[in-house]
Amino acid sequence: MIQCLESTLNWLVYFSGIPEKQSMSHCVSNSKMKSQSRIFKSTVLLLVVVFFLVRLAQAQPVHSKPNIIIIYADDLGYADVGCYGATQVKTPNIDRLANEGLMFTDGHAPAATCTPSRFAMLTGQYAWRQKGTGIARGDAALIIDPETMTMPDLMKKSGYQTGVVGKWHLGLGPNGGPNWNGRIKPGPLEVGFNYAFLIPATGDRVPCVYVENHHVVNLDPKDPIQVNFKKRVGSEPIGKEHPELLKMHPSHGHDRTIINGISRIGYMTGGKTAHWKDEDMADDITSKALKFIDRNATKPFFLFFSLHDIHVPRVPHPRFVGKTTMGPRGDAIVQTDWCVGQIMGKLDDLNIAGSTLILFTSDNGPVIDDGYQDDAVEKLGRHNPAGPLRGGKYSAFEAGTRVPWIMRWPGKIKPGKSSALVSQVDLPSSFAHLANVEVPHDAIPDSFNVMDALLGNSKSGRDHLVEQARTLSLRVGDWKWISPAKGARINKNTNTELGNDPKGLLYYLGDDLGEKRELSNAYPERAREMERLLSQIKENKRSRP
Repeated sequence: MIQCLESTLNWLVYFSGIPEKQSMSHCVSNSKMKSQSRIFKSTVLLLVVVFFLVRLAQAQPVHSKPNIIIIYADDLGYADVGCYGATQVKTPNIDRLANEGLMFTDGHAPAATCTPSRFAMLTGQYAWRQKGTGIARGDAALIIDPETMTMPDLMKKSGYQTGVVGKWHLGLGPNGGPNWNGRIKPGPLEVGFNYAFLIPATGDRVPCVYVENHHVVNLDPKDPIQVNFKKRVGSEPIGKEHPELLKMHPSHGHDRTIINGISRIGYMTGGKTAHWKDEDMADDITSKALKFIDRNATKPFFLFFSLHDIHVPRVPHPRFVGKTTMGPRGDAIVQTDWCVGQIMGKLDDLNIAGSTLILFTSDNGPVIDDGYQDDAVEKLGRHNPAGPLRGGKYSAFEAGTRVPWIMRWPGKIKPGKSSALVSQVDLPSSFAHLANVEVPHDAIPDSFNVMDALLGNSKSGRDHLVEQARTLSLRVGDWKWISPAKGARINKNTNTELGNDPKGLLYYLGDDLGEKRELSNAYPERAREMERLLSQIKENKRSRP
């Protein structure tokens, strides 16, 4: 540091035009010149020191707590990315994250669908404990009670700036739903976030507008929004009646109001200046996420960056179209990888990658045909989104909740792989421990502190886990019990095995990861014991010690 300062000082003095020594014939006074030189050197030295201190302050966070970023993919399967075995789609940024971090092979979303997974991750409570936490309508009220202690609440208590950007799908507004034309609350800002830029529900559900904090973005008050999921509103054409107006046709459902040439679930009228453009969605939300990071680069921050790309309708930006041979779904995976790369690049540019913990994961497993004719089935080829697992989105089998899970924190997490059993429901307790914040006893009732496993310091995570689909499953070590359930065994619309069975299903994943050998007849006492344990967990209001 001192040598660098001296070198810089000498360089500046040389080019300043003031020599250190001159003869009397060329100087009025040698002592006067020396005095000027000393003053100049002192001034330059002060400026250089200030410059280096400013640069040092920019390069080093002024806090000791790590920034935390959750990058939450949507409908991404266990083997949809290169580091988990995909060969038909390239994901260099996610693969880099895995190479520099810890890959989990038994990491789980709390549920096989999006809304309950998001609810459980933010509240630390299994969603099945609360009514009304199934897949939310686009006009649903906020399903998280503002009085509930959430993960962002805990982060705020520890001094974090908290933000959510992207897909929300947890409802907005009071009972009866939000007023899209006014102040939209309660919402994320009432459950722990300082900032929010949202896709309110999903891309296939109206309203097709962004919400920033408490208001719809770019809304013209002269063109108010109306939304209804039961009856038609306005005179906008609907897909069922005007298929000639569609650029993407539905395969099942998704035939109501047409926005941007795509028919959606539900009816909407008004708000034309506020409509999003599906092709720009990834750019829009990524830009907001990067700006949040910029604003909070010198503070500890918590960012929930919730992607949408792979969820239907899959409409990647034109620069990603054709990047794979798998059609829009494959191209959307490439777009997701780009989003991850943008976040990593921003951290590198700000020199805060070393003080930032990134978790990359997904809200549930994969689905191929989820309502639109986008060639996802026809162009799947040799790609297997679930890899060795059985089932997918909506399913009680492992592919419903076992998802990619990568943790990176340079210098703190040693790169490698872990087979520890972990769940997103454990993030509130684990991150609270990391942030050194005390958790009230009655908060986050199903969230376990598995931080040692997440950091790679322990090979074991949870000893048991409840997984949610249309029925509940219980994992105890490598044993898995799918609780008895009535109903169809296969979702014919999505061609997904659901795991419904009237007597229940028992598997040992230690040597049967694909859940091919059902063992309840061979181990009836094991099946009965696991059903008893599951019933006990359901009857209790909490599972956290």
